[in-house]
Formats: sequence, structure tokens, C-alpha cells
Amino acid sequence: MPKKRVAVLVGSLRKEAFTRRLATALRSLQPDSLELELVEIGALPLYNQDLETDSPPPAWTEYRTRLAAADAILFVTPEYNRGMPAAVKNAIDVGSRPYGKGAINGKPCAVASSSPGALGGFGANHQVRQCVVFLDMPMMQMPELYVGQVDKVVDASGKPANDATRELFQQFLLAFAGWIERNAKRA
Repeated sequence: MPKKRVAVLVGSLRKEAFTRRLATALRSLQPDSLELELVEIGALPLYNQDLETDSPPPAWTEYRTRLAAADAILFVTPEYNRGMPAAVKNAIDVGSRPYGKGAINGKPCAVASSSPGALGGFGANHQVRQCVVFLDMPMMQMPELYVGQVDKVVDASGKPANDATRELFQQFLLAFAGWIERNAKRA
């Protein structure tokens, strides 16, 4: 069976972001059935319907093409001011347009959130969930992945700091692989 391609959208744009470390850790632990691929969102122009012409911004076109080729989406987001970063919301907006023809609409998805604090990005996690409901994206409900104290549980190279964290991430990814299989679009 071919691997399921998962577009990984990292919500922090900072080069050494804790969230990028988390995405790296998840990629390093991906099961054989998944191929996690980082899709950068930092260079996407803000969504503006006036730019939705026969020639939209090239960054939008490239981004949408990569999302369309994916079988599923994994949002990996930090929390800013008890919510998702603007870059994540913009990535959802650009990927879901033009209306009715979005590259992410209907694709199975999951969200992993993180913060150096104790709550692990709870607010951001739930804002992502709220947005994708409208796009008919089946969101994996359980297990949830809120990574508190991410700066301590994932090292600078993107490796889980201990066996318990590694096992938690692996369980999340195995559940996501099953979720994708059960919710893949049928042609």
C-alpha cells in the first residue's frame, strides 16, 4: 500500500521555533504508512479576494498545488495570545480558496499544538479545529496532542527528550494514520 502524503503546516515562522522542533520530532517518528512533508507558509501573501484572479500570486499557486497532492493535513501550531498565529489562519484561508475549490477542503486532518507553558497551546488547538469544520475536514478528535513545556520535551535537534514523549508522539501518529485511512476521500 502506498504511503499517505501528509502536508505538515508549521505555525511558527521563527527559524529555531519550538513548534518546528515538534514538527521535526513528529517527522522522525512517522510510521511507515505516512510520509510527512513540511509545507512552508511564511511567504504566503495575506489572503485577499481581490488577488483571486486568473493569475493569483505564484506563492498561492505553488502552496495550493502541494496541498492538493497531499492525502491529509497536519497542523503543528504554537499559541500566541491564547489563539492560533495569523500565519496559520492565513494558510487555512489561502488553502481553502477559491470558494468551493479549495485544496484542503474535505481532507482528513489533525492538530498538534505546543507552548513553553503548561497548557500546550490549548487555545490555538481549538481555534484550528473551529476553522476546519466549515471546510468539511474530518479532524481527528482523539488522541489530542497538546505539548506543554515543549522547550524541555523536544531538544534543539528535534528529538524527543525522553521515552515517554517519544511514545506519546508515536501513538498520536499511529492514530492519525488510521484516521487518514478511515476518512480518505473516495474518488
